Amino acid sequence: MKKVVWGVLSTAKIGVKQVIPAMQISPWCDMRAIASRSLPAARAAAGALGMAQAYGSYEELIADPEIEAIYNPLPNHLHIPLTLQAARAGKHVLCEKPFSLTAAEAGQLREVAGRVHIMEAFMVRFHPQWQRVRELVRAGRIGTPRAVQVFFSYFNDDPGNIRNQADIGGGALYDIGCYAIVAGRFLFEADPARVVALVDRDPALGTDRTTSALADFGGGRQLGFTVSTQAQRYQRLNIVGTSGRIEVLIPFNAPQGEATTILVDSTGALDGSGVERETLPKCDQYTLQGEAFSRAVRGEISLPYGLDDAVMNMRIIDALLRSEHSGRWEAP
Repeated sequence: MKKVVWGVLSTAKIGVKQVIPAMQISPWCDMRAIASRSLPAARAAAGALGMAQAYGSYEELIADPEIEAIYNPLPNHLHIPLTLQAARAGKHVLCEKPFSLTAAEAGQLREVAGRVHIMEAFMVRFHPQWQRVRELVRAGRIGTPRAVQVFFSYFNDDPGNIRNQADIGGGALYDIGCYAIVAGRFLFEADPARVVALVDRDPALGTDRTTSALADFGGGRQLGFTVSTQAQRYQRLNIVGTSGRIEVLIPFNAPQGEATTILVDSTGALDGSGVERETLPKCDQYTLQGEAFSRAVRGEISLPYGLDDAVMNMRIIDALLRSEHSGRWEAP
């Protein structure tokens, strides 16, 4: 097996601190090059990470004939333009979430989707705790699933932070609401027929600082979530069925290289006395994601999630933003 040769667009913190080190430990990934609009910044990052090549522009990295796959952790408004540029050059692209600012923008990639692999980087879907929860749901451990409930929040009101810049895709729904949507789609194994949103926007920043939503998946299945960029740091995922429930304690920012725990309750005891704790093995979800994408590039497996999946997530976000203004249910 020959490792897939990777290049990284930008020295974004998520790449330098989390994703690149995680992928470097995989036997499937050769993290070869990193690019920045500042060559000194690229060289500093490459040196710190032990990467062989640094580029002072994204275009130079994309033009490197040795690079097979690109990891794109650029700011949200640059996801599609640079992914499209890389794909046109024949590079496979793993692009950070949210995939785009609109579904229509994401649809531009249909031009190249048949020639290269393109996947939105929802690493959570590769974590054993998510895989185990879906396995339990499929096996009927909680009966018929009725509701997925998500709360996800952190506090950041810095106007200089890209997460708080409305014109380039800042705000709670884009940044973390996308995870809640993926949770519903992953666990119900379906897409919602309609959604409705309640949004509170920061009067100075213009971003949605708190967004709550309901999504109707049909057959009595409902996703409800609240996400906030200006609340106490917290995250939890619950899926409740007719005869049980499962709770994921750290569903999204699972500690890298550590074991995780899910709670399973089939008793309904309100004091929690019936909860069973199940520990999942140590892993790094970014490593697993990089391996899955690399294996798809090598033809070892089918691409787990493709362009259609990413576009659907954006269609749901589009519908929620329409609902903010219409005050009604909207169809994705």
